[in-house]
Amino acid sequence: MKYMDEYRDRKLIDNLVGQITKRASRPYTFMEVCGGHTMAIHKFGIPSLLPGGIRLKSGPGCPVCVTAKTYIDRAITYARMPDVIVCTYGDLLRVPGSRGSLYDQRAKGSDIRMVYSLLEALRVAREHPNRRVVFLGIGFETTAPGSAVGILQADRERLSNFFVLSSHKLMPPAMDAIAEDGVAIDGYLCPGHVSTITGSAMYRHIAEDYGLACVVSGFEPSDILQSLLMLIVQLEAQQPKVEIQYKRAVRPEGNIKARNFMDQVFVPRDDWWRGLGELKNSGLAIRKEYQHHDAEYAMPVEVTTQEEDHGCICGEVLKGHSEPTDCPLFASACNPVHPIGACMVSSEGACQAFYKYKRYE
Repeated sequence: MKYMDEYRDRKLIDNLVGQITKRASRPYTFMEVCGGHTMAIHKFGIPSLLPGGIRLKSGPGCPVCVTAKTYIDRAITYARMPDVIVCTYGDLLRVPGSRGSLYDQRAKGSDIRMVYSLLEALRVAREHPNRRVVFLGIGFETTAPGSAVGILQADRERLSNFFVLSSHKLMPPAMDAIAEDGVAIDGYLCPGHVSTITGSAMYRHIAEDYGLACVVSGFEPSDILQSLLMLIVQLEAQQPKVEIQYKRAVRPEGNIKARNFMDQVFVPRDDWWRGLGELKNSGLAIRKEYQHHDAEYAMPVEVTTQEEDHGCICGEVLKGHSEPTDCPLFASACNPVHPIGACMVSSEGACQAFYKYKRYE
């Protein structure tokens, strides 16, 4: 198939739903761990197409959602410094910290700029040699190579005023934590964009150690339905393994060049995830060779972070224990205009997906 409408063909969709219904001999629960999948699943109404025994859960696949308040508080502390320019992706602007968001701080006069790539942040550093530029490096394995290349470029140009505040995270430790936490799932819809970088081998231990089926999925309706069918076929044969449905973008070995950039600049470290707590080797720290571009090392600050907002269950949603509609704040006190929890802020957050596509059900 070459065109988007081919992946949304009604006959193809009906055929896949029919096969799922025919193959599934018992109820199954699957978790998607990609915010893009969460949004696509509800945008296209996938749950309404499935037989009643097939259930989908959202997991910790939204990088903005799992980011700690401490990170936001640290970024705001930098933004308050008169010689600092903070550059960030747009979906991070409105994530609540302990005492407001980056958006609130920008309204108070801080120089906080929304950028679409790290290259823009490098340009800002070149144009303002007398000011320090802090780029907020956030995301999973998908965006980490871009941050690595930016740091390498800044090092080559000797841009001593350019820094990255890393909150890059690795997906497999979170998937392990979900399995070890006892969340009742039979398999994972593995993230498509992450897997274009990492390949599929990193999920192999999940199938082997936890007996969970794994399929790397694309984002169109037929992609998701075919992936669910592949998961069911594995489980019906009692042979959980790792398969790639999204073959037009993902290779088993991933993007070796991008992975080499990541390994050159970053090293795994323990990191904190909303809902999951601190997970071993789940984050990426900047190596010592490039610490002069590491905001945490070169610009140390102390921050005091308050507890999570009372009543917000974002952490339980990210673990798969609850759905957004279980939250007493959902679609009332917490909404996209006035978000209380991070899951309502991001365009990939489960709460925003439910708000856009399911709140009237």
